[in-house]
Amino acid sequence: MKHYIEAARLRTLPLSVSGIIVGSSIAAFQNIFNWKIFVLALLTTIGFQIISNFANDYGDGVKGTDNDNRIGPKRAIQSGVISPNQMLLAIKISVIITFFIAILLIYTSFGKDDFLNLFVFFILGVLSIVAAIKYTMGKKAYGYSGFGDFFVFVFFGIVSVVGSYYLQTKELNTFVLLPAVTIGFLSIGVLNLNNMRDRESDIKTNKNTIAVKIGSENAKYYHYFLLITSFLFTLVFTIINYKSVYQFLFVVAYIPIIKHFIVVFKNKESKLLDPELKKLAISTFVFSVLFGLGLFLSI
Repeated sequence: MKHYIEAARLRTLPLSVSGIIVGSSIAAFQNIFNWKIFVLALLTTIGFQIISNFANDYGDGVKGTDNDNRIGPKRAIQSGVISPNQMLLAIKISVIITFFIAILLIYTSFGKDDFLNLFVFFILGVLSIVAAIKYTMGKKAYGYSGFGDFFVFVFFGIVSVVGSYYLQTKELNTFVLLPAVTIGFLSIGVLNLNNMRDRESDIKTNKNTIAVKIGSENAKYYHYFLLITSFLFTLVFTIINYKSVYQFLFVVAYIPIIKHFIVVFKNKESKLLDPELKKLAISTFVFSVLFGLGLFLSI
């Protein structure tokens, strides 16, 4: 069991729930909030992330991408503690459990009579599971052709934030897209760090990430863009929806992000980027909590 827990990569889970916290906080800011929907949304998102982590372990493991040249920690299939067939079974079980929770979430939010919303979110749930699996699994895994960043932005940012907001409020608000972009860009930043770290080994295994395609130096500039613009989008949201100075609490989360920015700027060895993944992921989670707290204190 401990090997499956390790393969689930619990350190990635705070990042995955950040969008749910942000979207639900904006709904609460408008005095609309349901704890059942919030908890079920968190559990559903965690399920999607675990599916993705298991699928990544399987996909990179059977394709040989996870090898001795890879800088990051050894994964389950790579180290031999879980076989490919066992991992496939774990993926299937995770899909079934997560799908059940997602159905419960959709029903809790919309009831049985709102057919359009039930259908739309059912499709979103299916697409989320497919996206989680197809990142590295299969012959046309999109993570191997440079589309990982796009899908991370869509599902970690837009779907997570706007979707959780809609589940609570049953309405769309274009302003919600601003912090959704922030979460999306910070999430891409974590992926980009991973790809910068693994760039040399990915080249050898034909994993054509953005970092591989544009080169290490341009990948840094890409990273700077993600960090800077992520701040600006939420700053604009806060100014437009300003009620209290507490809403600027999120700025505190950017103190470690600025330090991270400097580390990446000075970096000369890709392996030294590995500790930065956890730092940026945790900073994103802290951002979501402080952003939500700022809104709560401003109600």
